[in-house]
Amino acid sequence: MNKFATILAGGGGSRFWPLSRQEMPKQLLNISGNDIMLNDTIARYEGIIPLENTIVVTNQSQAELLQKIMHNSVPKSNILVEPIARNTAASILFAALFIEKTYGDSIMVVLPSDHYITDEVQFKKTLDEACLVAMESNQIVTIGIKPTFASTGYGYISFENLPVMTSPCAVYDVAEFVEKPNFQKAQGYLASGHYLWNSGIFIWKTSVIIENFKRYLPRLFKTMQPLSTYLGTEQEAEMINAIYPTLQSISIDYGILERCDEVVVVAGDFGWNDIGSWDALGAIFPPDELGNIVKANHLGIDTRNSIVYGNGRLITTIGIDGLIIADTEDALLICPKDKAQSVKDMVTLLKEKGMREYI
Repeated sequence: MNKFATILAGGGGSRFWPLSRQEMPKQLLNISGNDIMLNDTIARYEGIIPLENTIVVTNQSQAELLQKIMHNSVPKSNILVEPIARNTAASILFAALFIEKTYGDSIMVVLPSDHYITDEVQFKKTLDEACLVAMESNQIVTIGIKPTFASTGYGYISFENLPVMTSPCAVYDVAEFVEKPNFQKAQGYLASGHYLWNSGIFIWKTSVIIENFKRYLPRLFKTMQPLSTYLGTEQEAEMINAIYPTLQSISIDYGILERCDEVVVVAGDFGWNDIGSWDALGAIFPPDELGNIVKANHLGIDTRNSIVYGNGRLITTIGIDGLIIADTEDALLICPKDKAQSVKDMVTLLKEKGMREYI
């Protein structure tokens, strides 16, 4: 059975503002120093999934740039462009219908475009095992990450105590998907040993996920299914533009995963981090002896536990502790590190104020 990677690359990365913008989101930025995050994601599964079997779902404002800088092994015809954002369920169904029509029933691996992984050998091993589980069953498979600290920035997966499969790896029934908890709950999850971080990596047969759309999101499926007839034809773009504004906007988590009883999880331990916000940079760049992460022309006095990111202009700091300072050509962000998740609220405020040139 063929294997395909579907990368969801249409987000705006609002928690990484002002560096990440709608037309240049963080997945198209080189944050790690290796390559843009999207290309890092593609290269990471080489040897497990043929790189030419990569499907990328993006939006109109990013599509042209993405085509220019994306890994050259990915056919341009495998870029699926959404005219309007309708959350992850629509993106995943779009890709599943495309794969099913073009290649028949296949293993479909869904990957976010903005993760950072340190142990790529172990990642490939875990991904290969998860693909075998999906291939040999009709289960929805997800990879959960063994938590290393009480994170309040990640969602969690609660799993049953005993594995339902032990070959090719230990596989557990999912009991519950849990939203980002407060710190006290996160501590309890970590101590219990029965919770994993939700990586947002999912593996299934295209036939299995399409059947789950029919069962749990019938309105979305019924509205979108006619698109299959036009994929690969001259009417494709016209039909996508006509159908998408009418689609239900819902995440795959709410729409299917939290309602389906046939979801299993494989535990992964490969140095995973979701680089979703400024305070996650410590996963890529180790702090200096004062706890600072500096990617700027910076001079500091009594500056501790802070993140300083710049675009060449000198940034000077005196007597600060626990701040994020991100300076770009047209915008400057200053906020406490413990408010990093709220940066997206500033992007919302900019929209409300009609200051769209900054987003």
